[in-house]
Amino acid sequence: MEKPDDDKSKAVQEEEQVVNPWEVSAKDGGKIDYDKLIDKFGCQRLDKSLIDRVERLTTKEPHVFLRRGVFFAHRDLNDILDAYERGEKFYLYTGRGPSSEALHLGHLIPFMFTKYLQDAFKVPLVIQLTDDEKCMWKNLSVEESQRLARENAKDIIACGFDISKTFIFSDFDYVGGAFYKNMVKVAKSVTYNKVVGIFGFTGEDHIGKVSFPPVQAVPSFSSSFPHLFGNDNIRCLIPCAIDQDPYFRMTRDVAPRIGYHKPALIESSFFPALQGENGKMSASDPNSAIYVTDSAKEIKNKINRYAFSGGQDSIELHRKKGANLEFMNATLDHLHHEKKHSKLYLVLDTMQVDIPFKYLGFFLDDDKELKRIGEEYGSGHMLTGEIKKILIEVLTDLVERHRRARAAVTDEMVDAFMAVRPLPNMFN
Repeated sequence: MEKPDDDKSKAVQEEEQVVNPWEVSAKDGGKIDYDKLIDKFGCQRLDKSLIDRVERLTTKEPHVFLRRGVFFAHRDLNDILDAYERGEKFYLYTGRGPSSEALHLGHLIPFMFTKYLQDAFKVPLVIQLTDDEKCMWKNLSVEESQRLARENAKDIIACGFDISKTFIFSDFDYVGGAFYKNMVKVAKSVTYNKVVGIFGFTGEDHIGKVSFPPVQAVPSFSSSFPHLFGNDNIRCLIPCAIDQDPYFRMTRDVAPRIGYHKPALIESSFFPALQGENGKMSASDPNSAIYVTDSAKEIKNKINRYAFSGGQDSIELHRKKGANLEFMNATLDHLHHEKKHSKLYLVLDTMQVDIPFKYLGFFLDDDKELKRIGEEYGSGHMLTGEIKKILIEVLTDLVERHRRARAAVTDEMVDAFMAVRPLPNMFN
């Protein structure tokens, strides 16, 4: 059951961790407690039965981010799957706040997963670029925010989205008409006290921040896109990181009162910094992240110098005790031994301490190989340098493939994805 929204974000902040759309941190630089977040936010844990149901309905193997618990929580995903099974339509909505020119790997995760959802369910997708938000929060000029939005759109397009099913829009360019009418409906339905309780705004925040939440809320409503959906009231599924949950708790509270479906969500944990699991990567610290613009040499240097290791202090001690993977044994206990498409299913514990192994859990698709690496590294047979070498190869290949795809994205392609147009084949 969904919990009341009042003061939920404040309660989280007053306790041991801060998790909101603008800040993610744990007490004393510790780790985010995701179980506590689920309890505070009132969402549900994504369990294996739901993942199995996704596989059954789509006839596609679940994405590695599902198999390993990267996307770990949801709101009303069952309702979306029920509707899909009845033959009803839904669409996907995700977004990006364009505050920097270069994306890091953490930024790619929601888009990689959304691409899988679009292909698996064969549904349309809207992608919001909140250039207005970043203009207000990051003190960027309007022109610079718009420029960054187009640059980020190239990275998003490079993830392989289907142009016949995808509409990308920036707020500065698109907000108006039916979209703005829905913004006004939402704004009239949320009191100032409510928005302060959800987002923690203070008297020092300018009114632009207080007025922004409806902008991110209304892409959840299909009537905000009449060129796509006409007047149909179609359900929406939102893949996002869990720090975006406050926006959509507000949206879900308002939706039934203005005649719309509550949006469903599927939510991810944070991609950790190279230095450890103390929140998420920071664009302000280039050595905390692997960027899609990093060269092979830079990736190698960052992994070798900055990736926090659970290995022991000496080779002798490491051979004797093995790497400190913290919850490795519990992780391996989650391995489901039934084979599906010649794959094994491994759920990664969100509390693993070793960053090289943690990163492989995100980007090494082969479950059997990941299990082998974990066992050898955890037992001391594999050294820290060896697992870092494997990770460097995996990430270098990923970044190089993305770089080639992005280089092929032209300004004309960006214009085509962002053109306000019908998508007549979006449900085919």
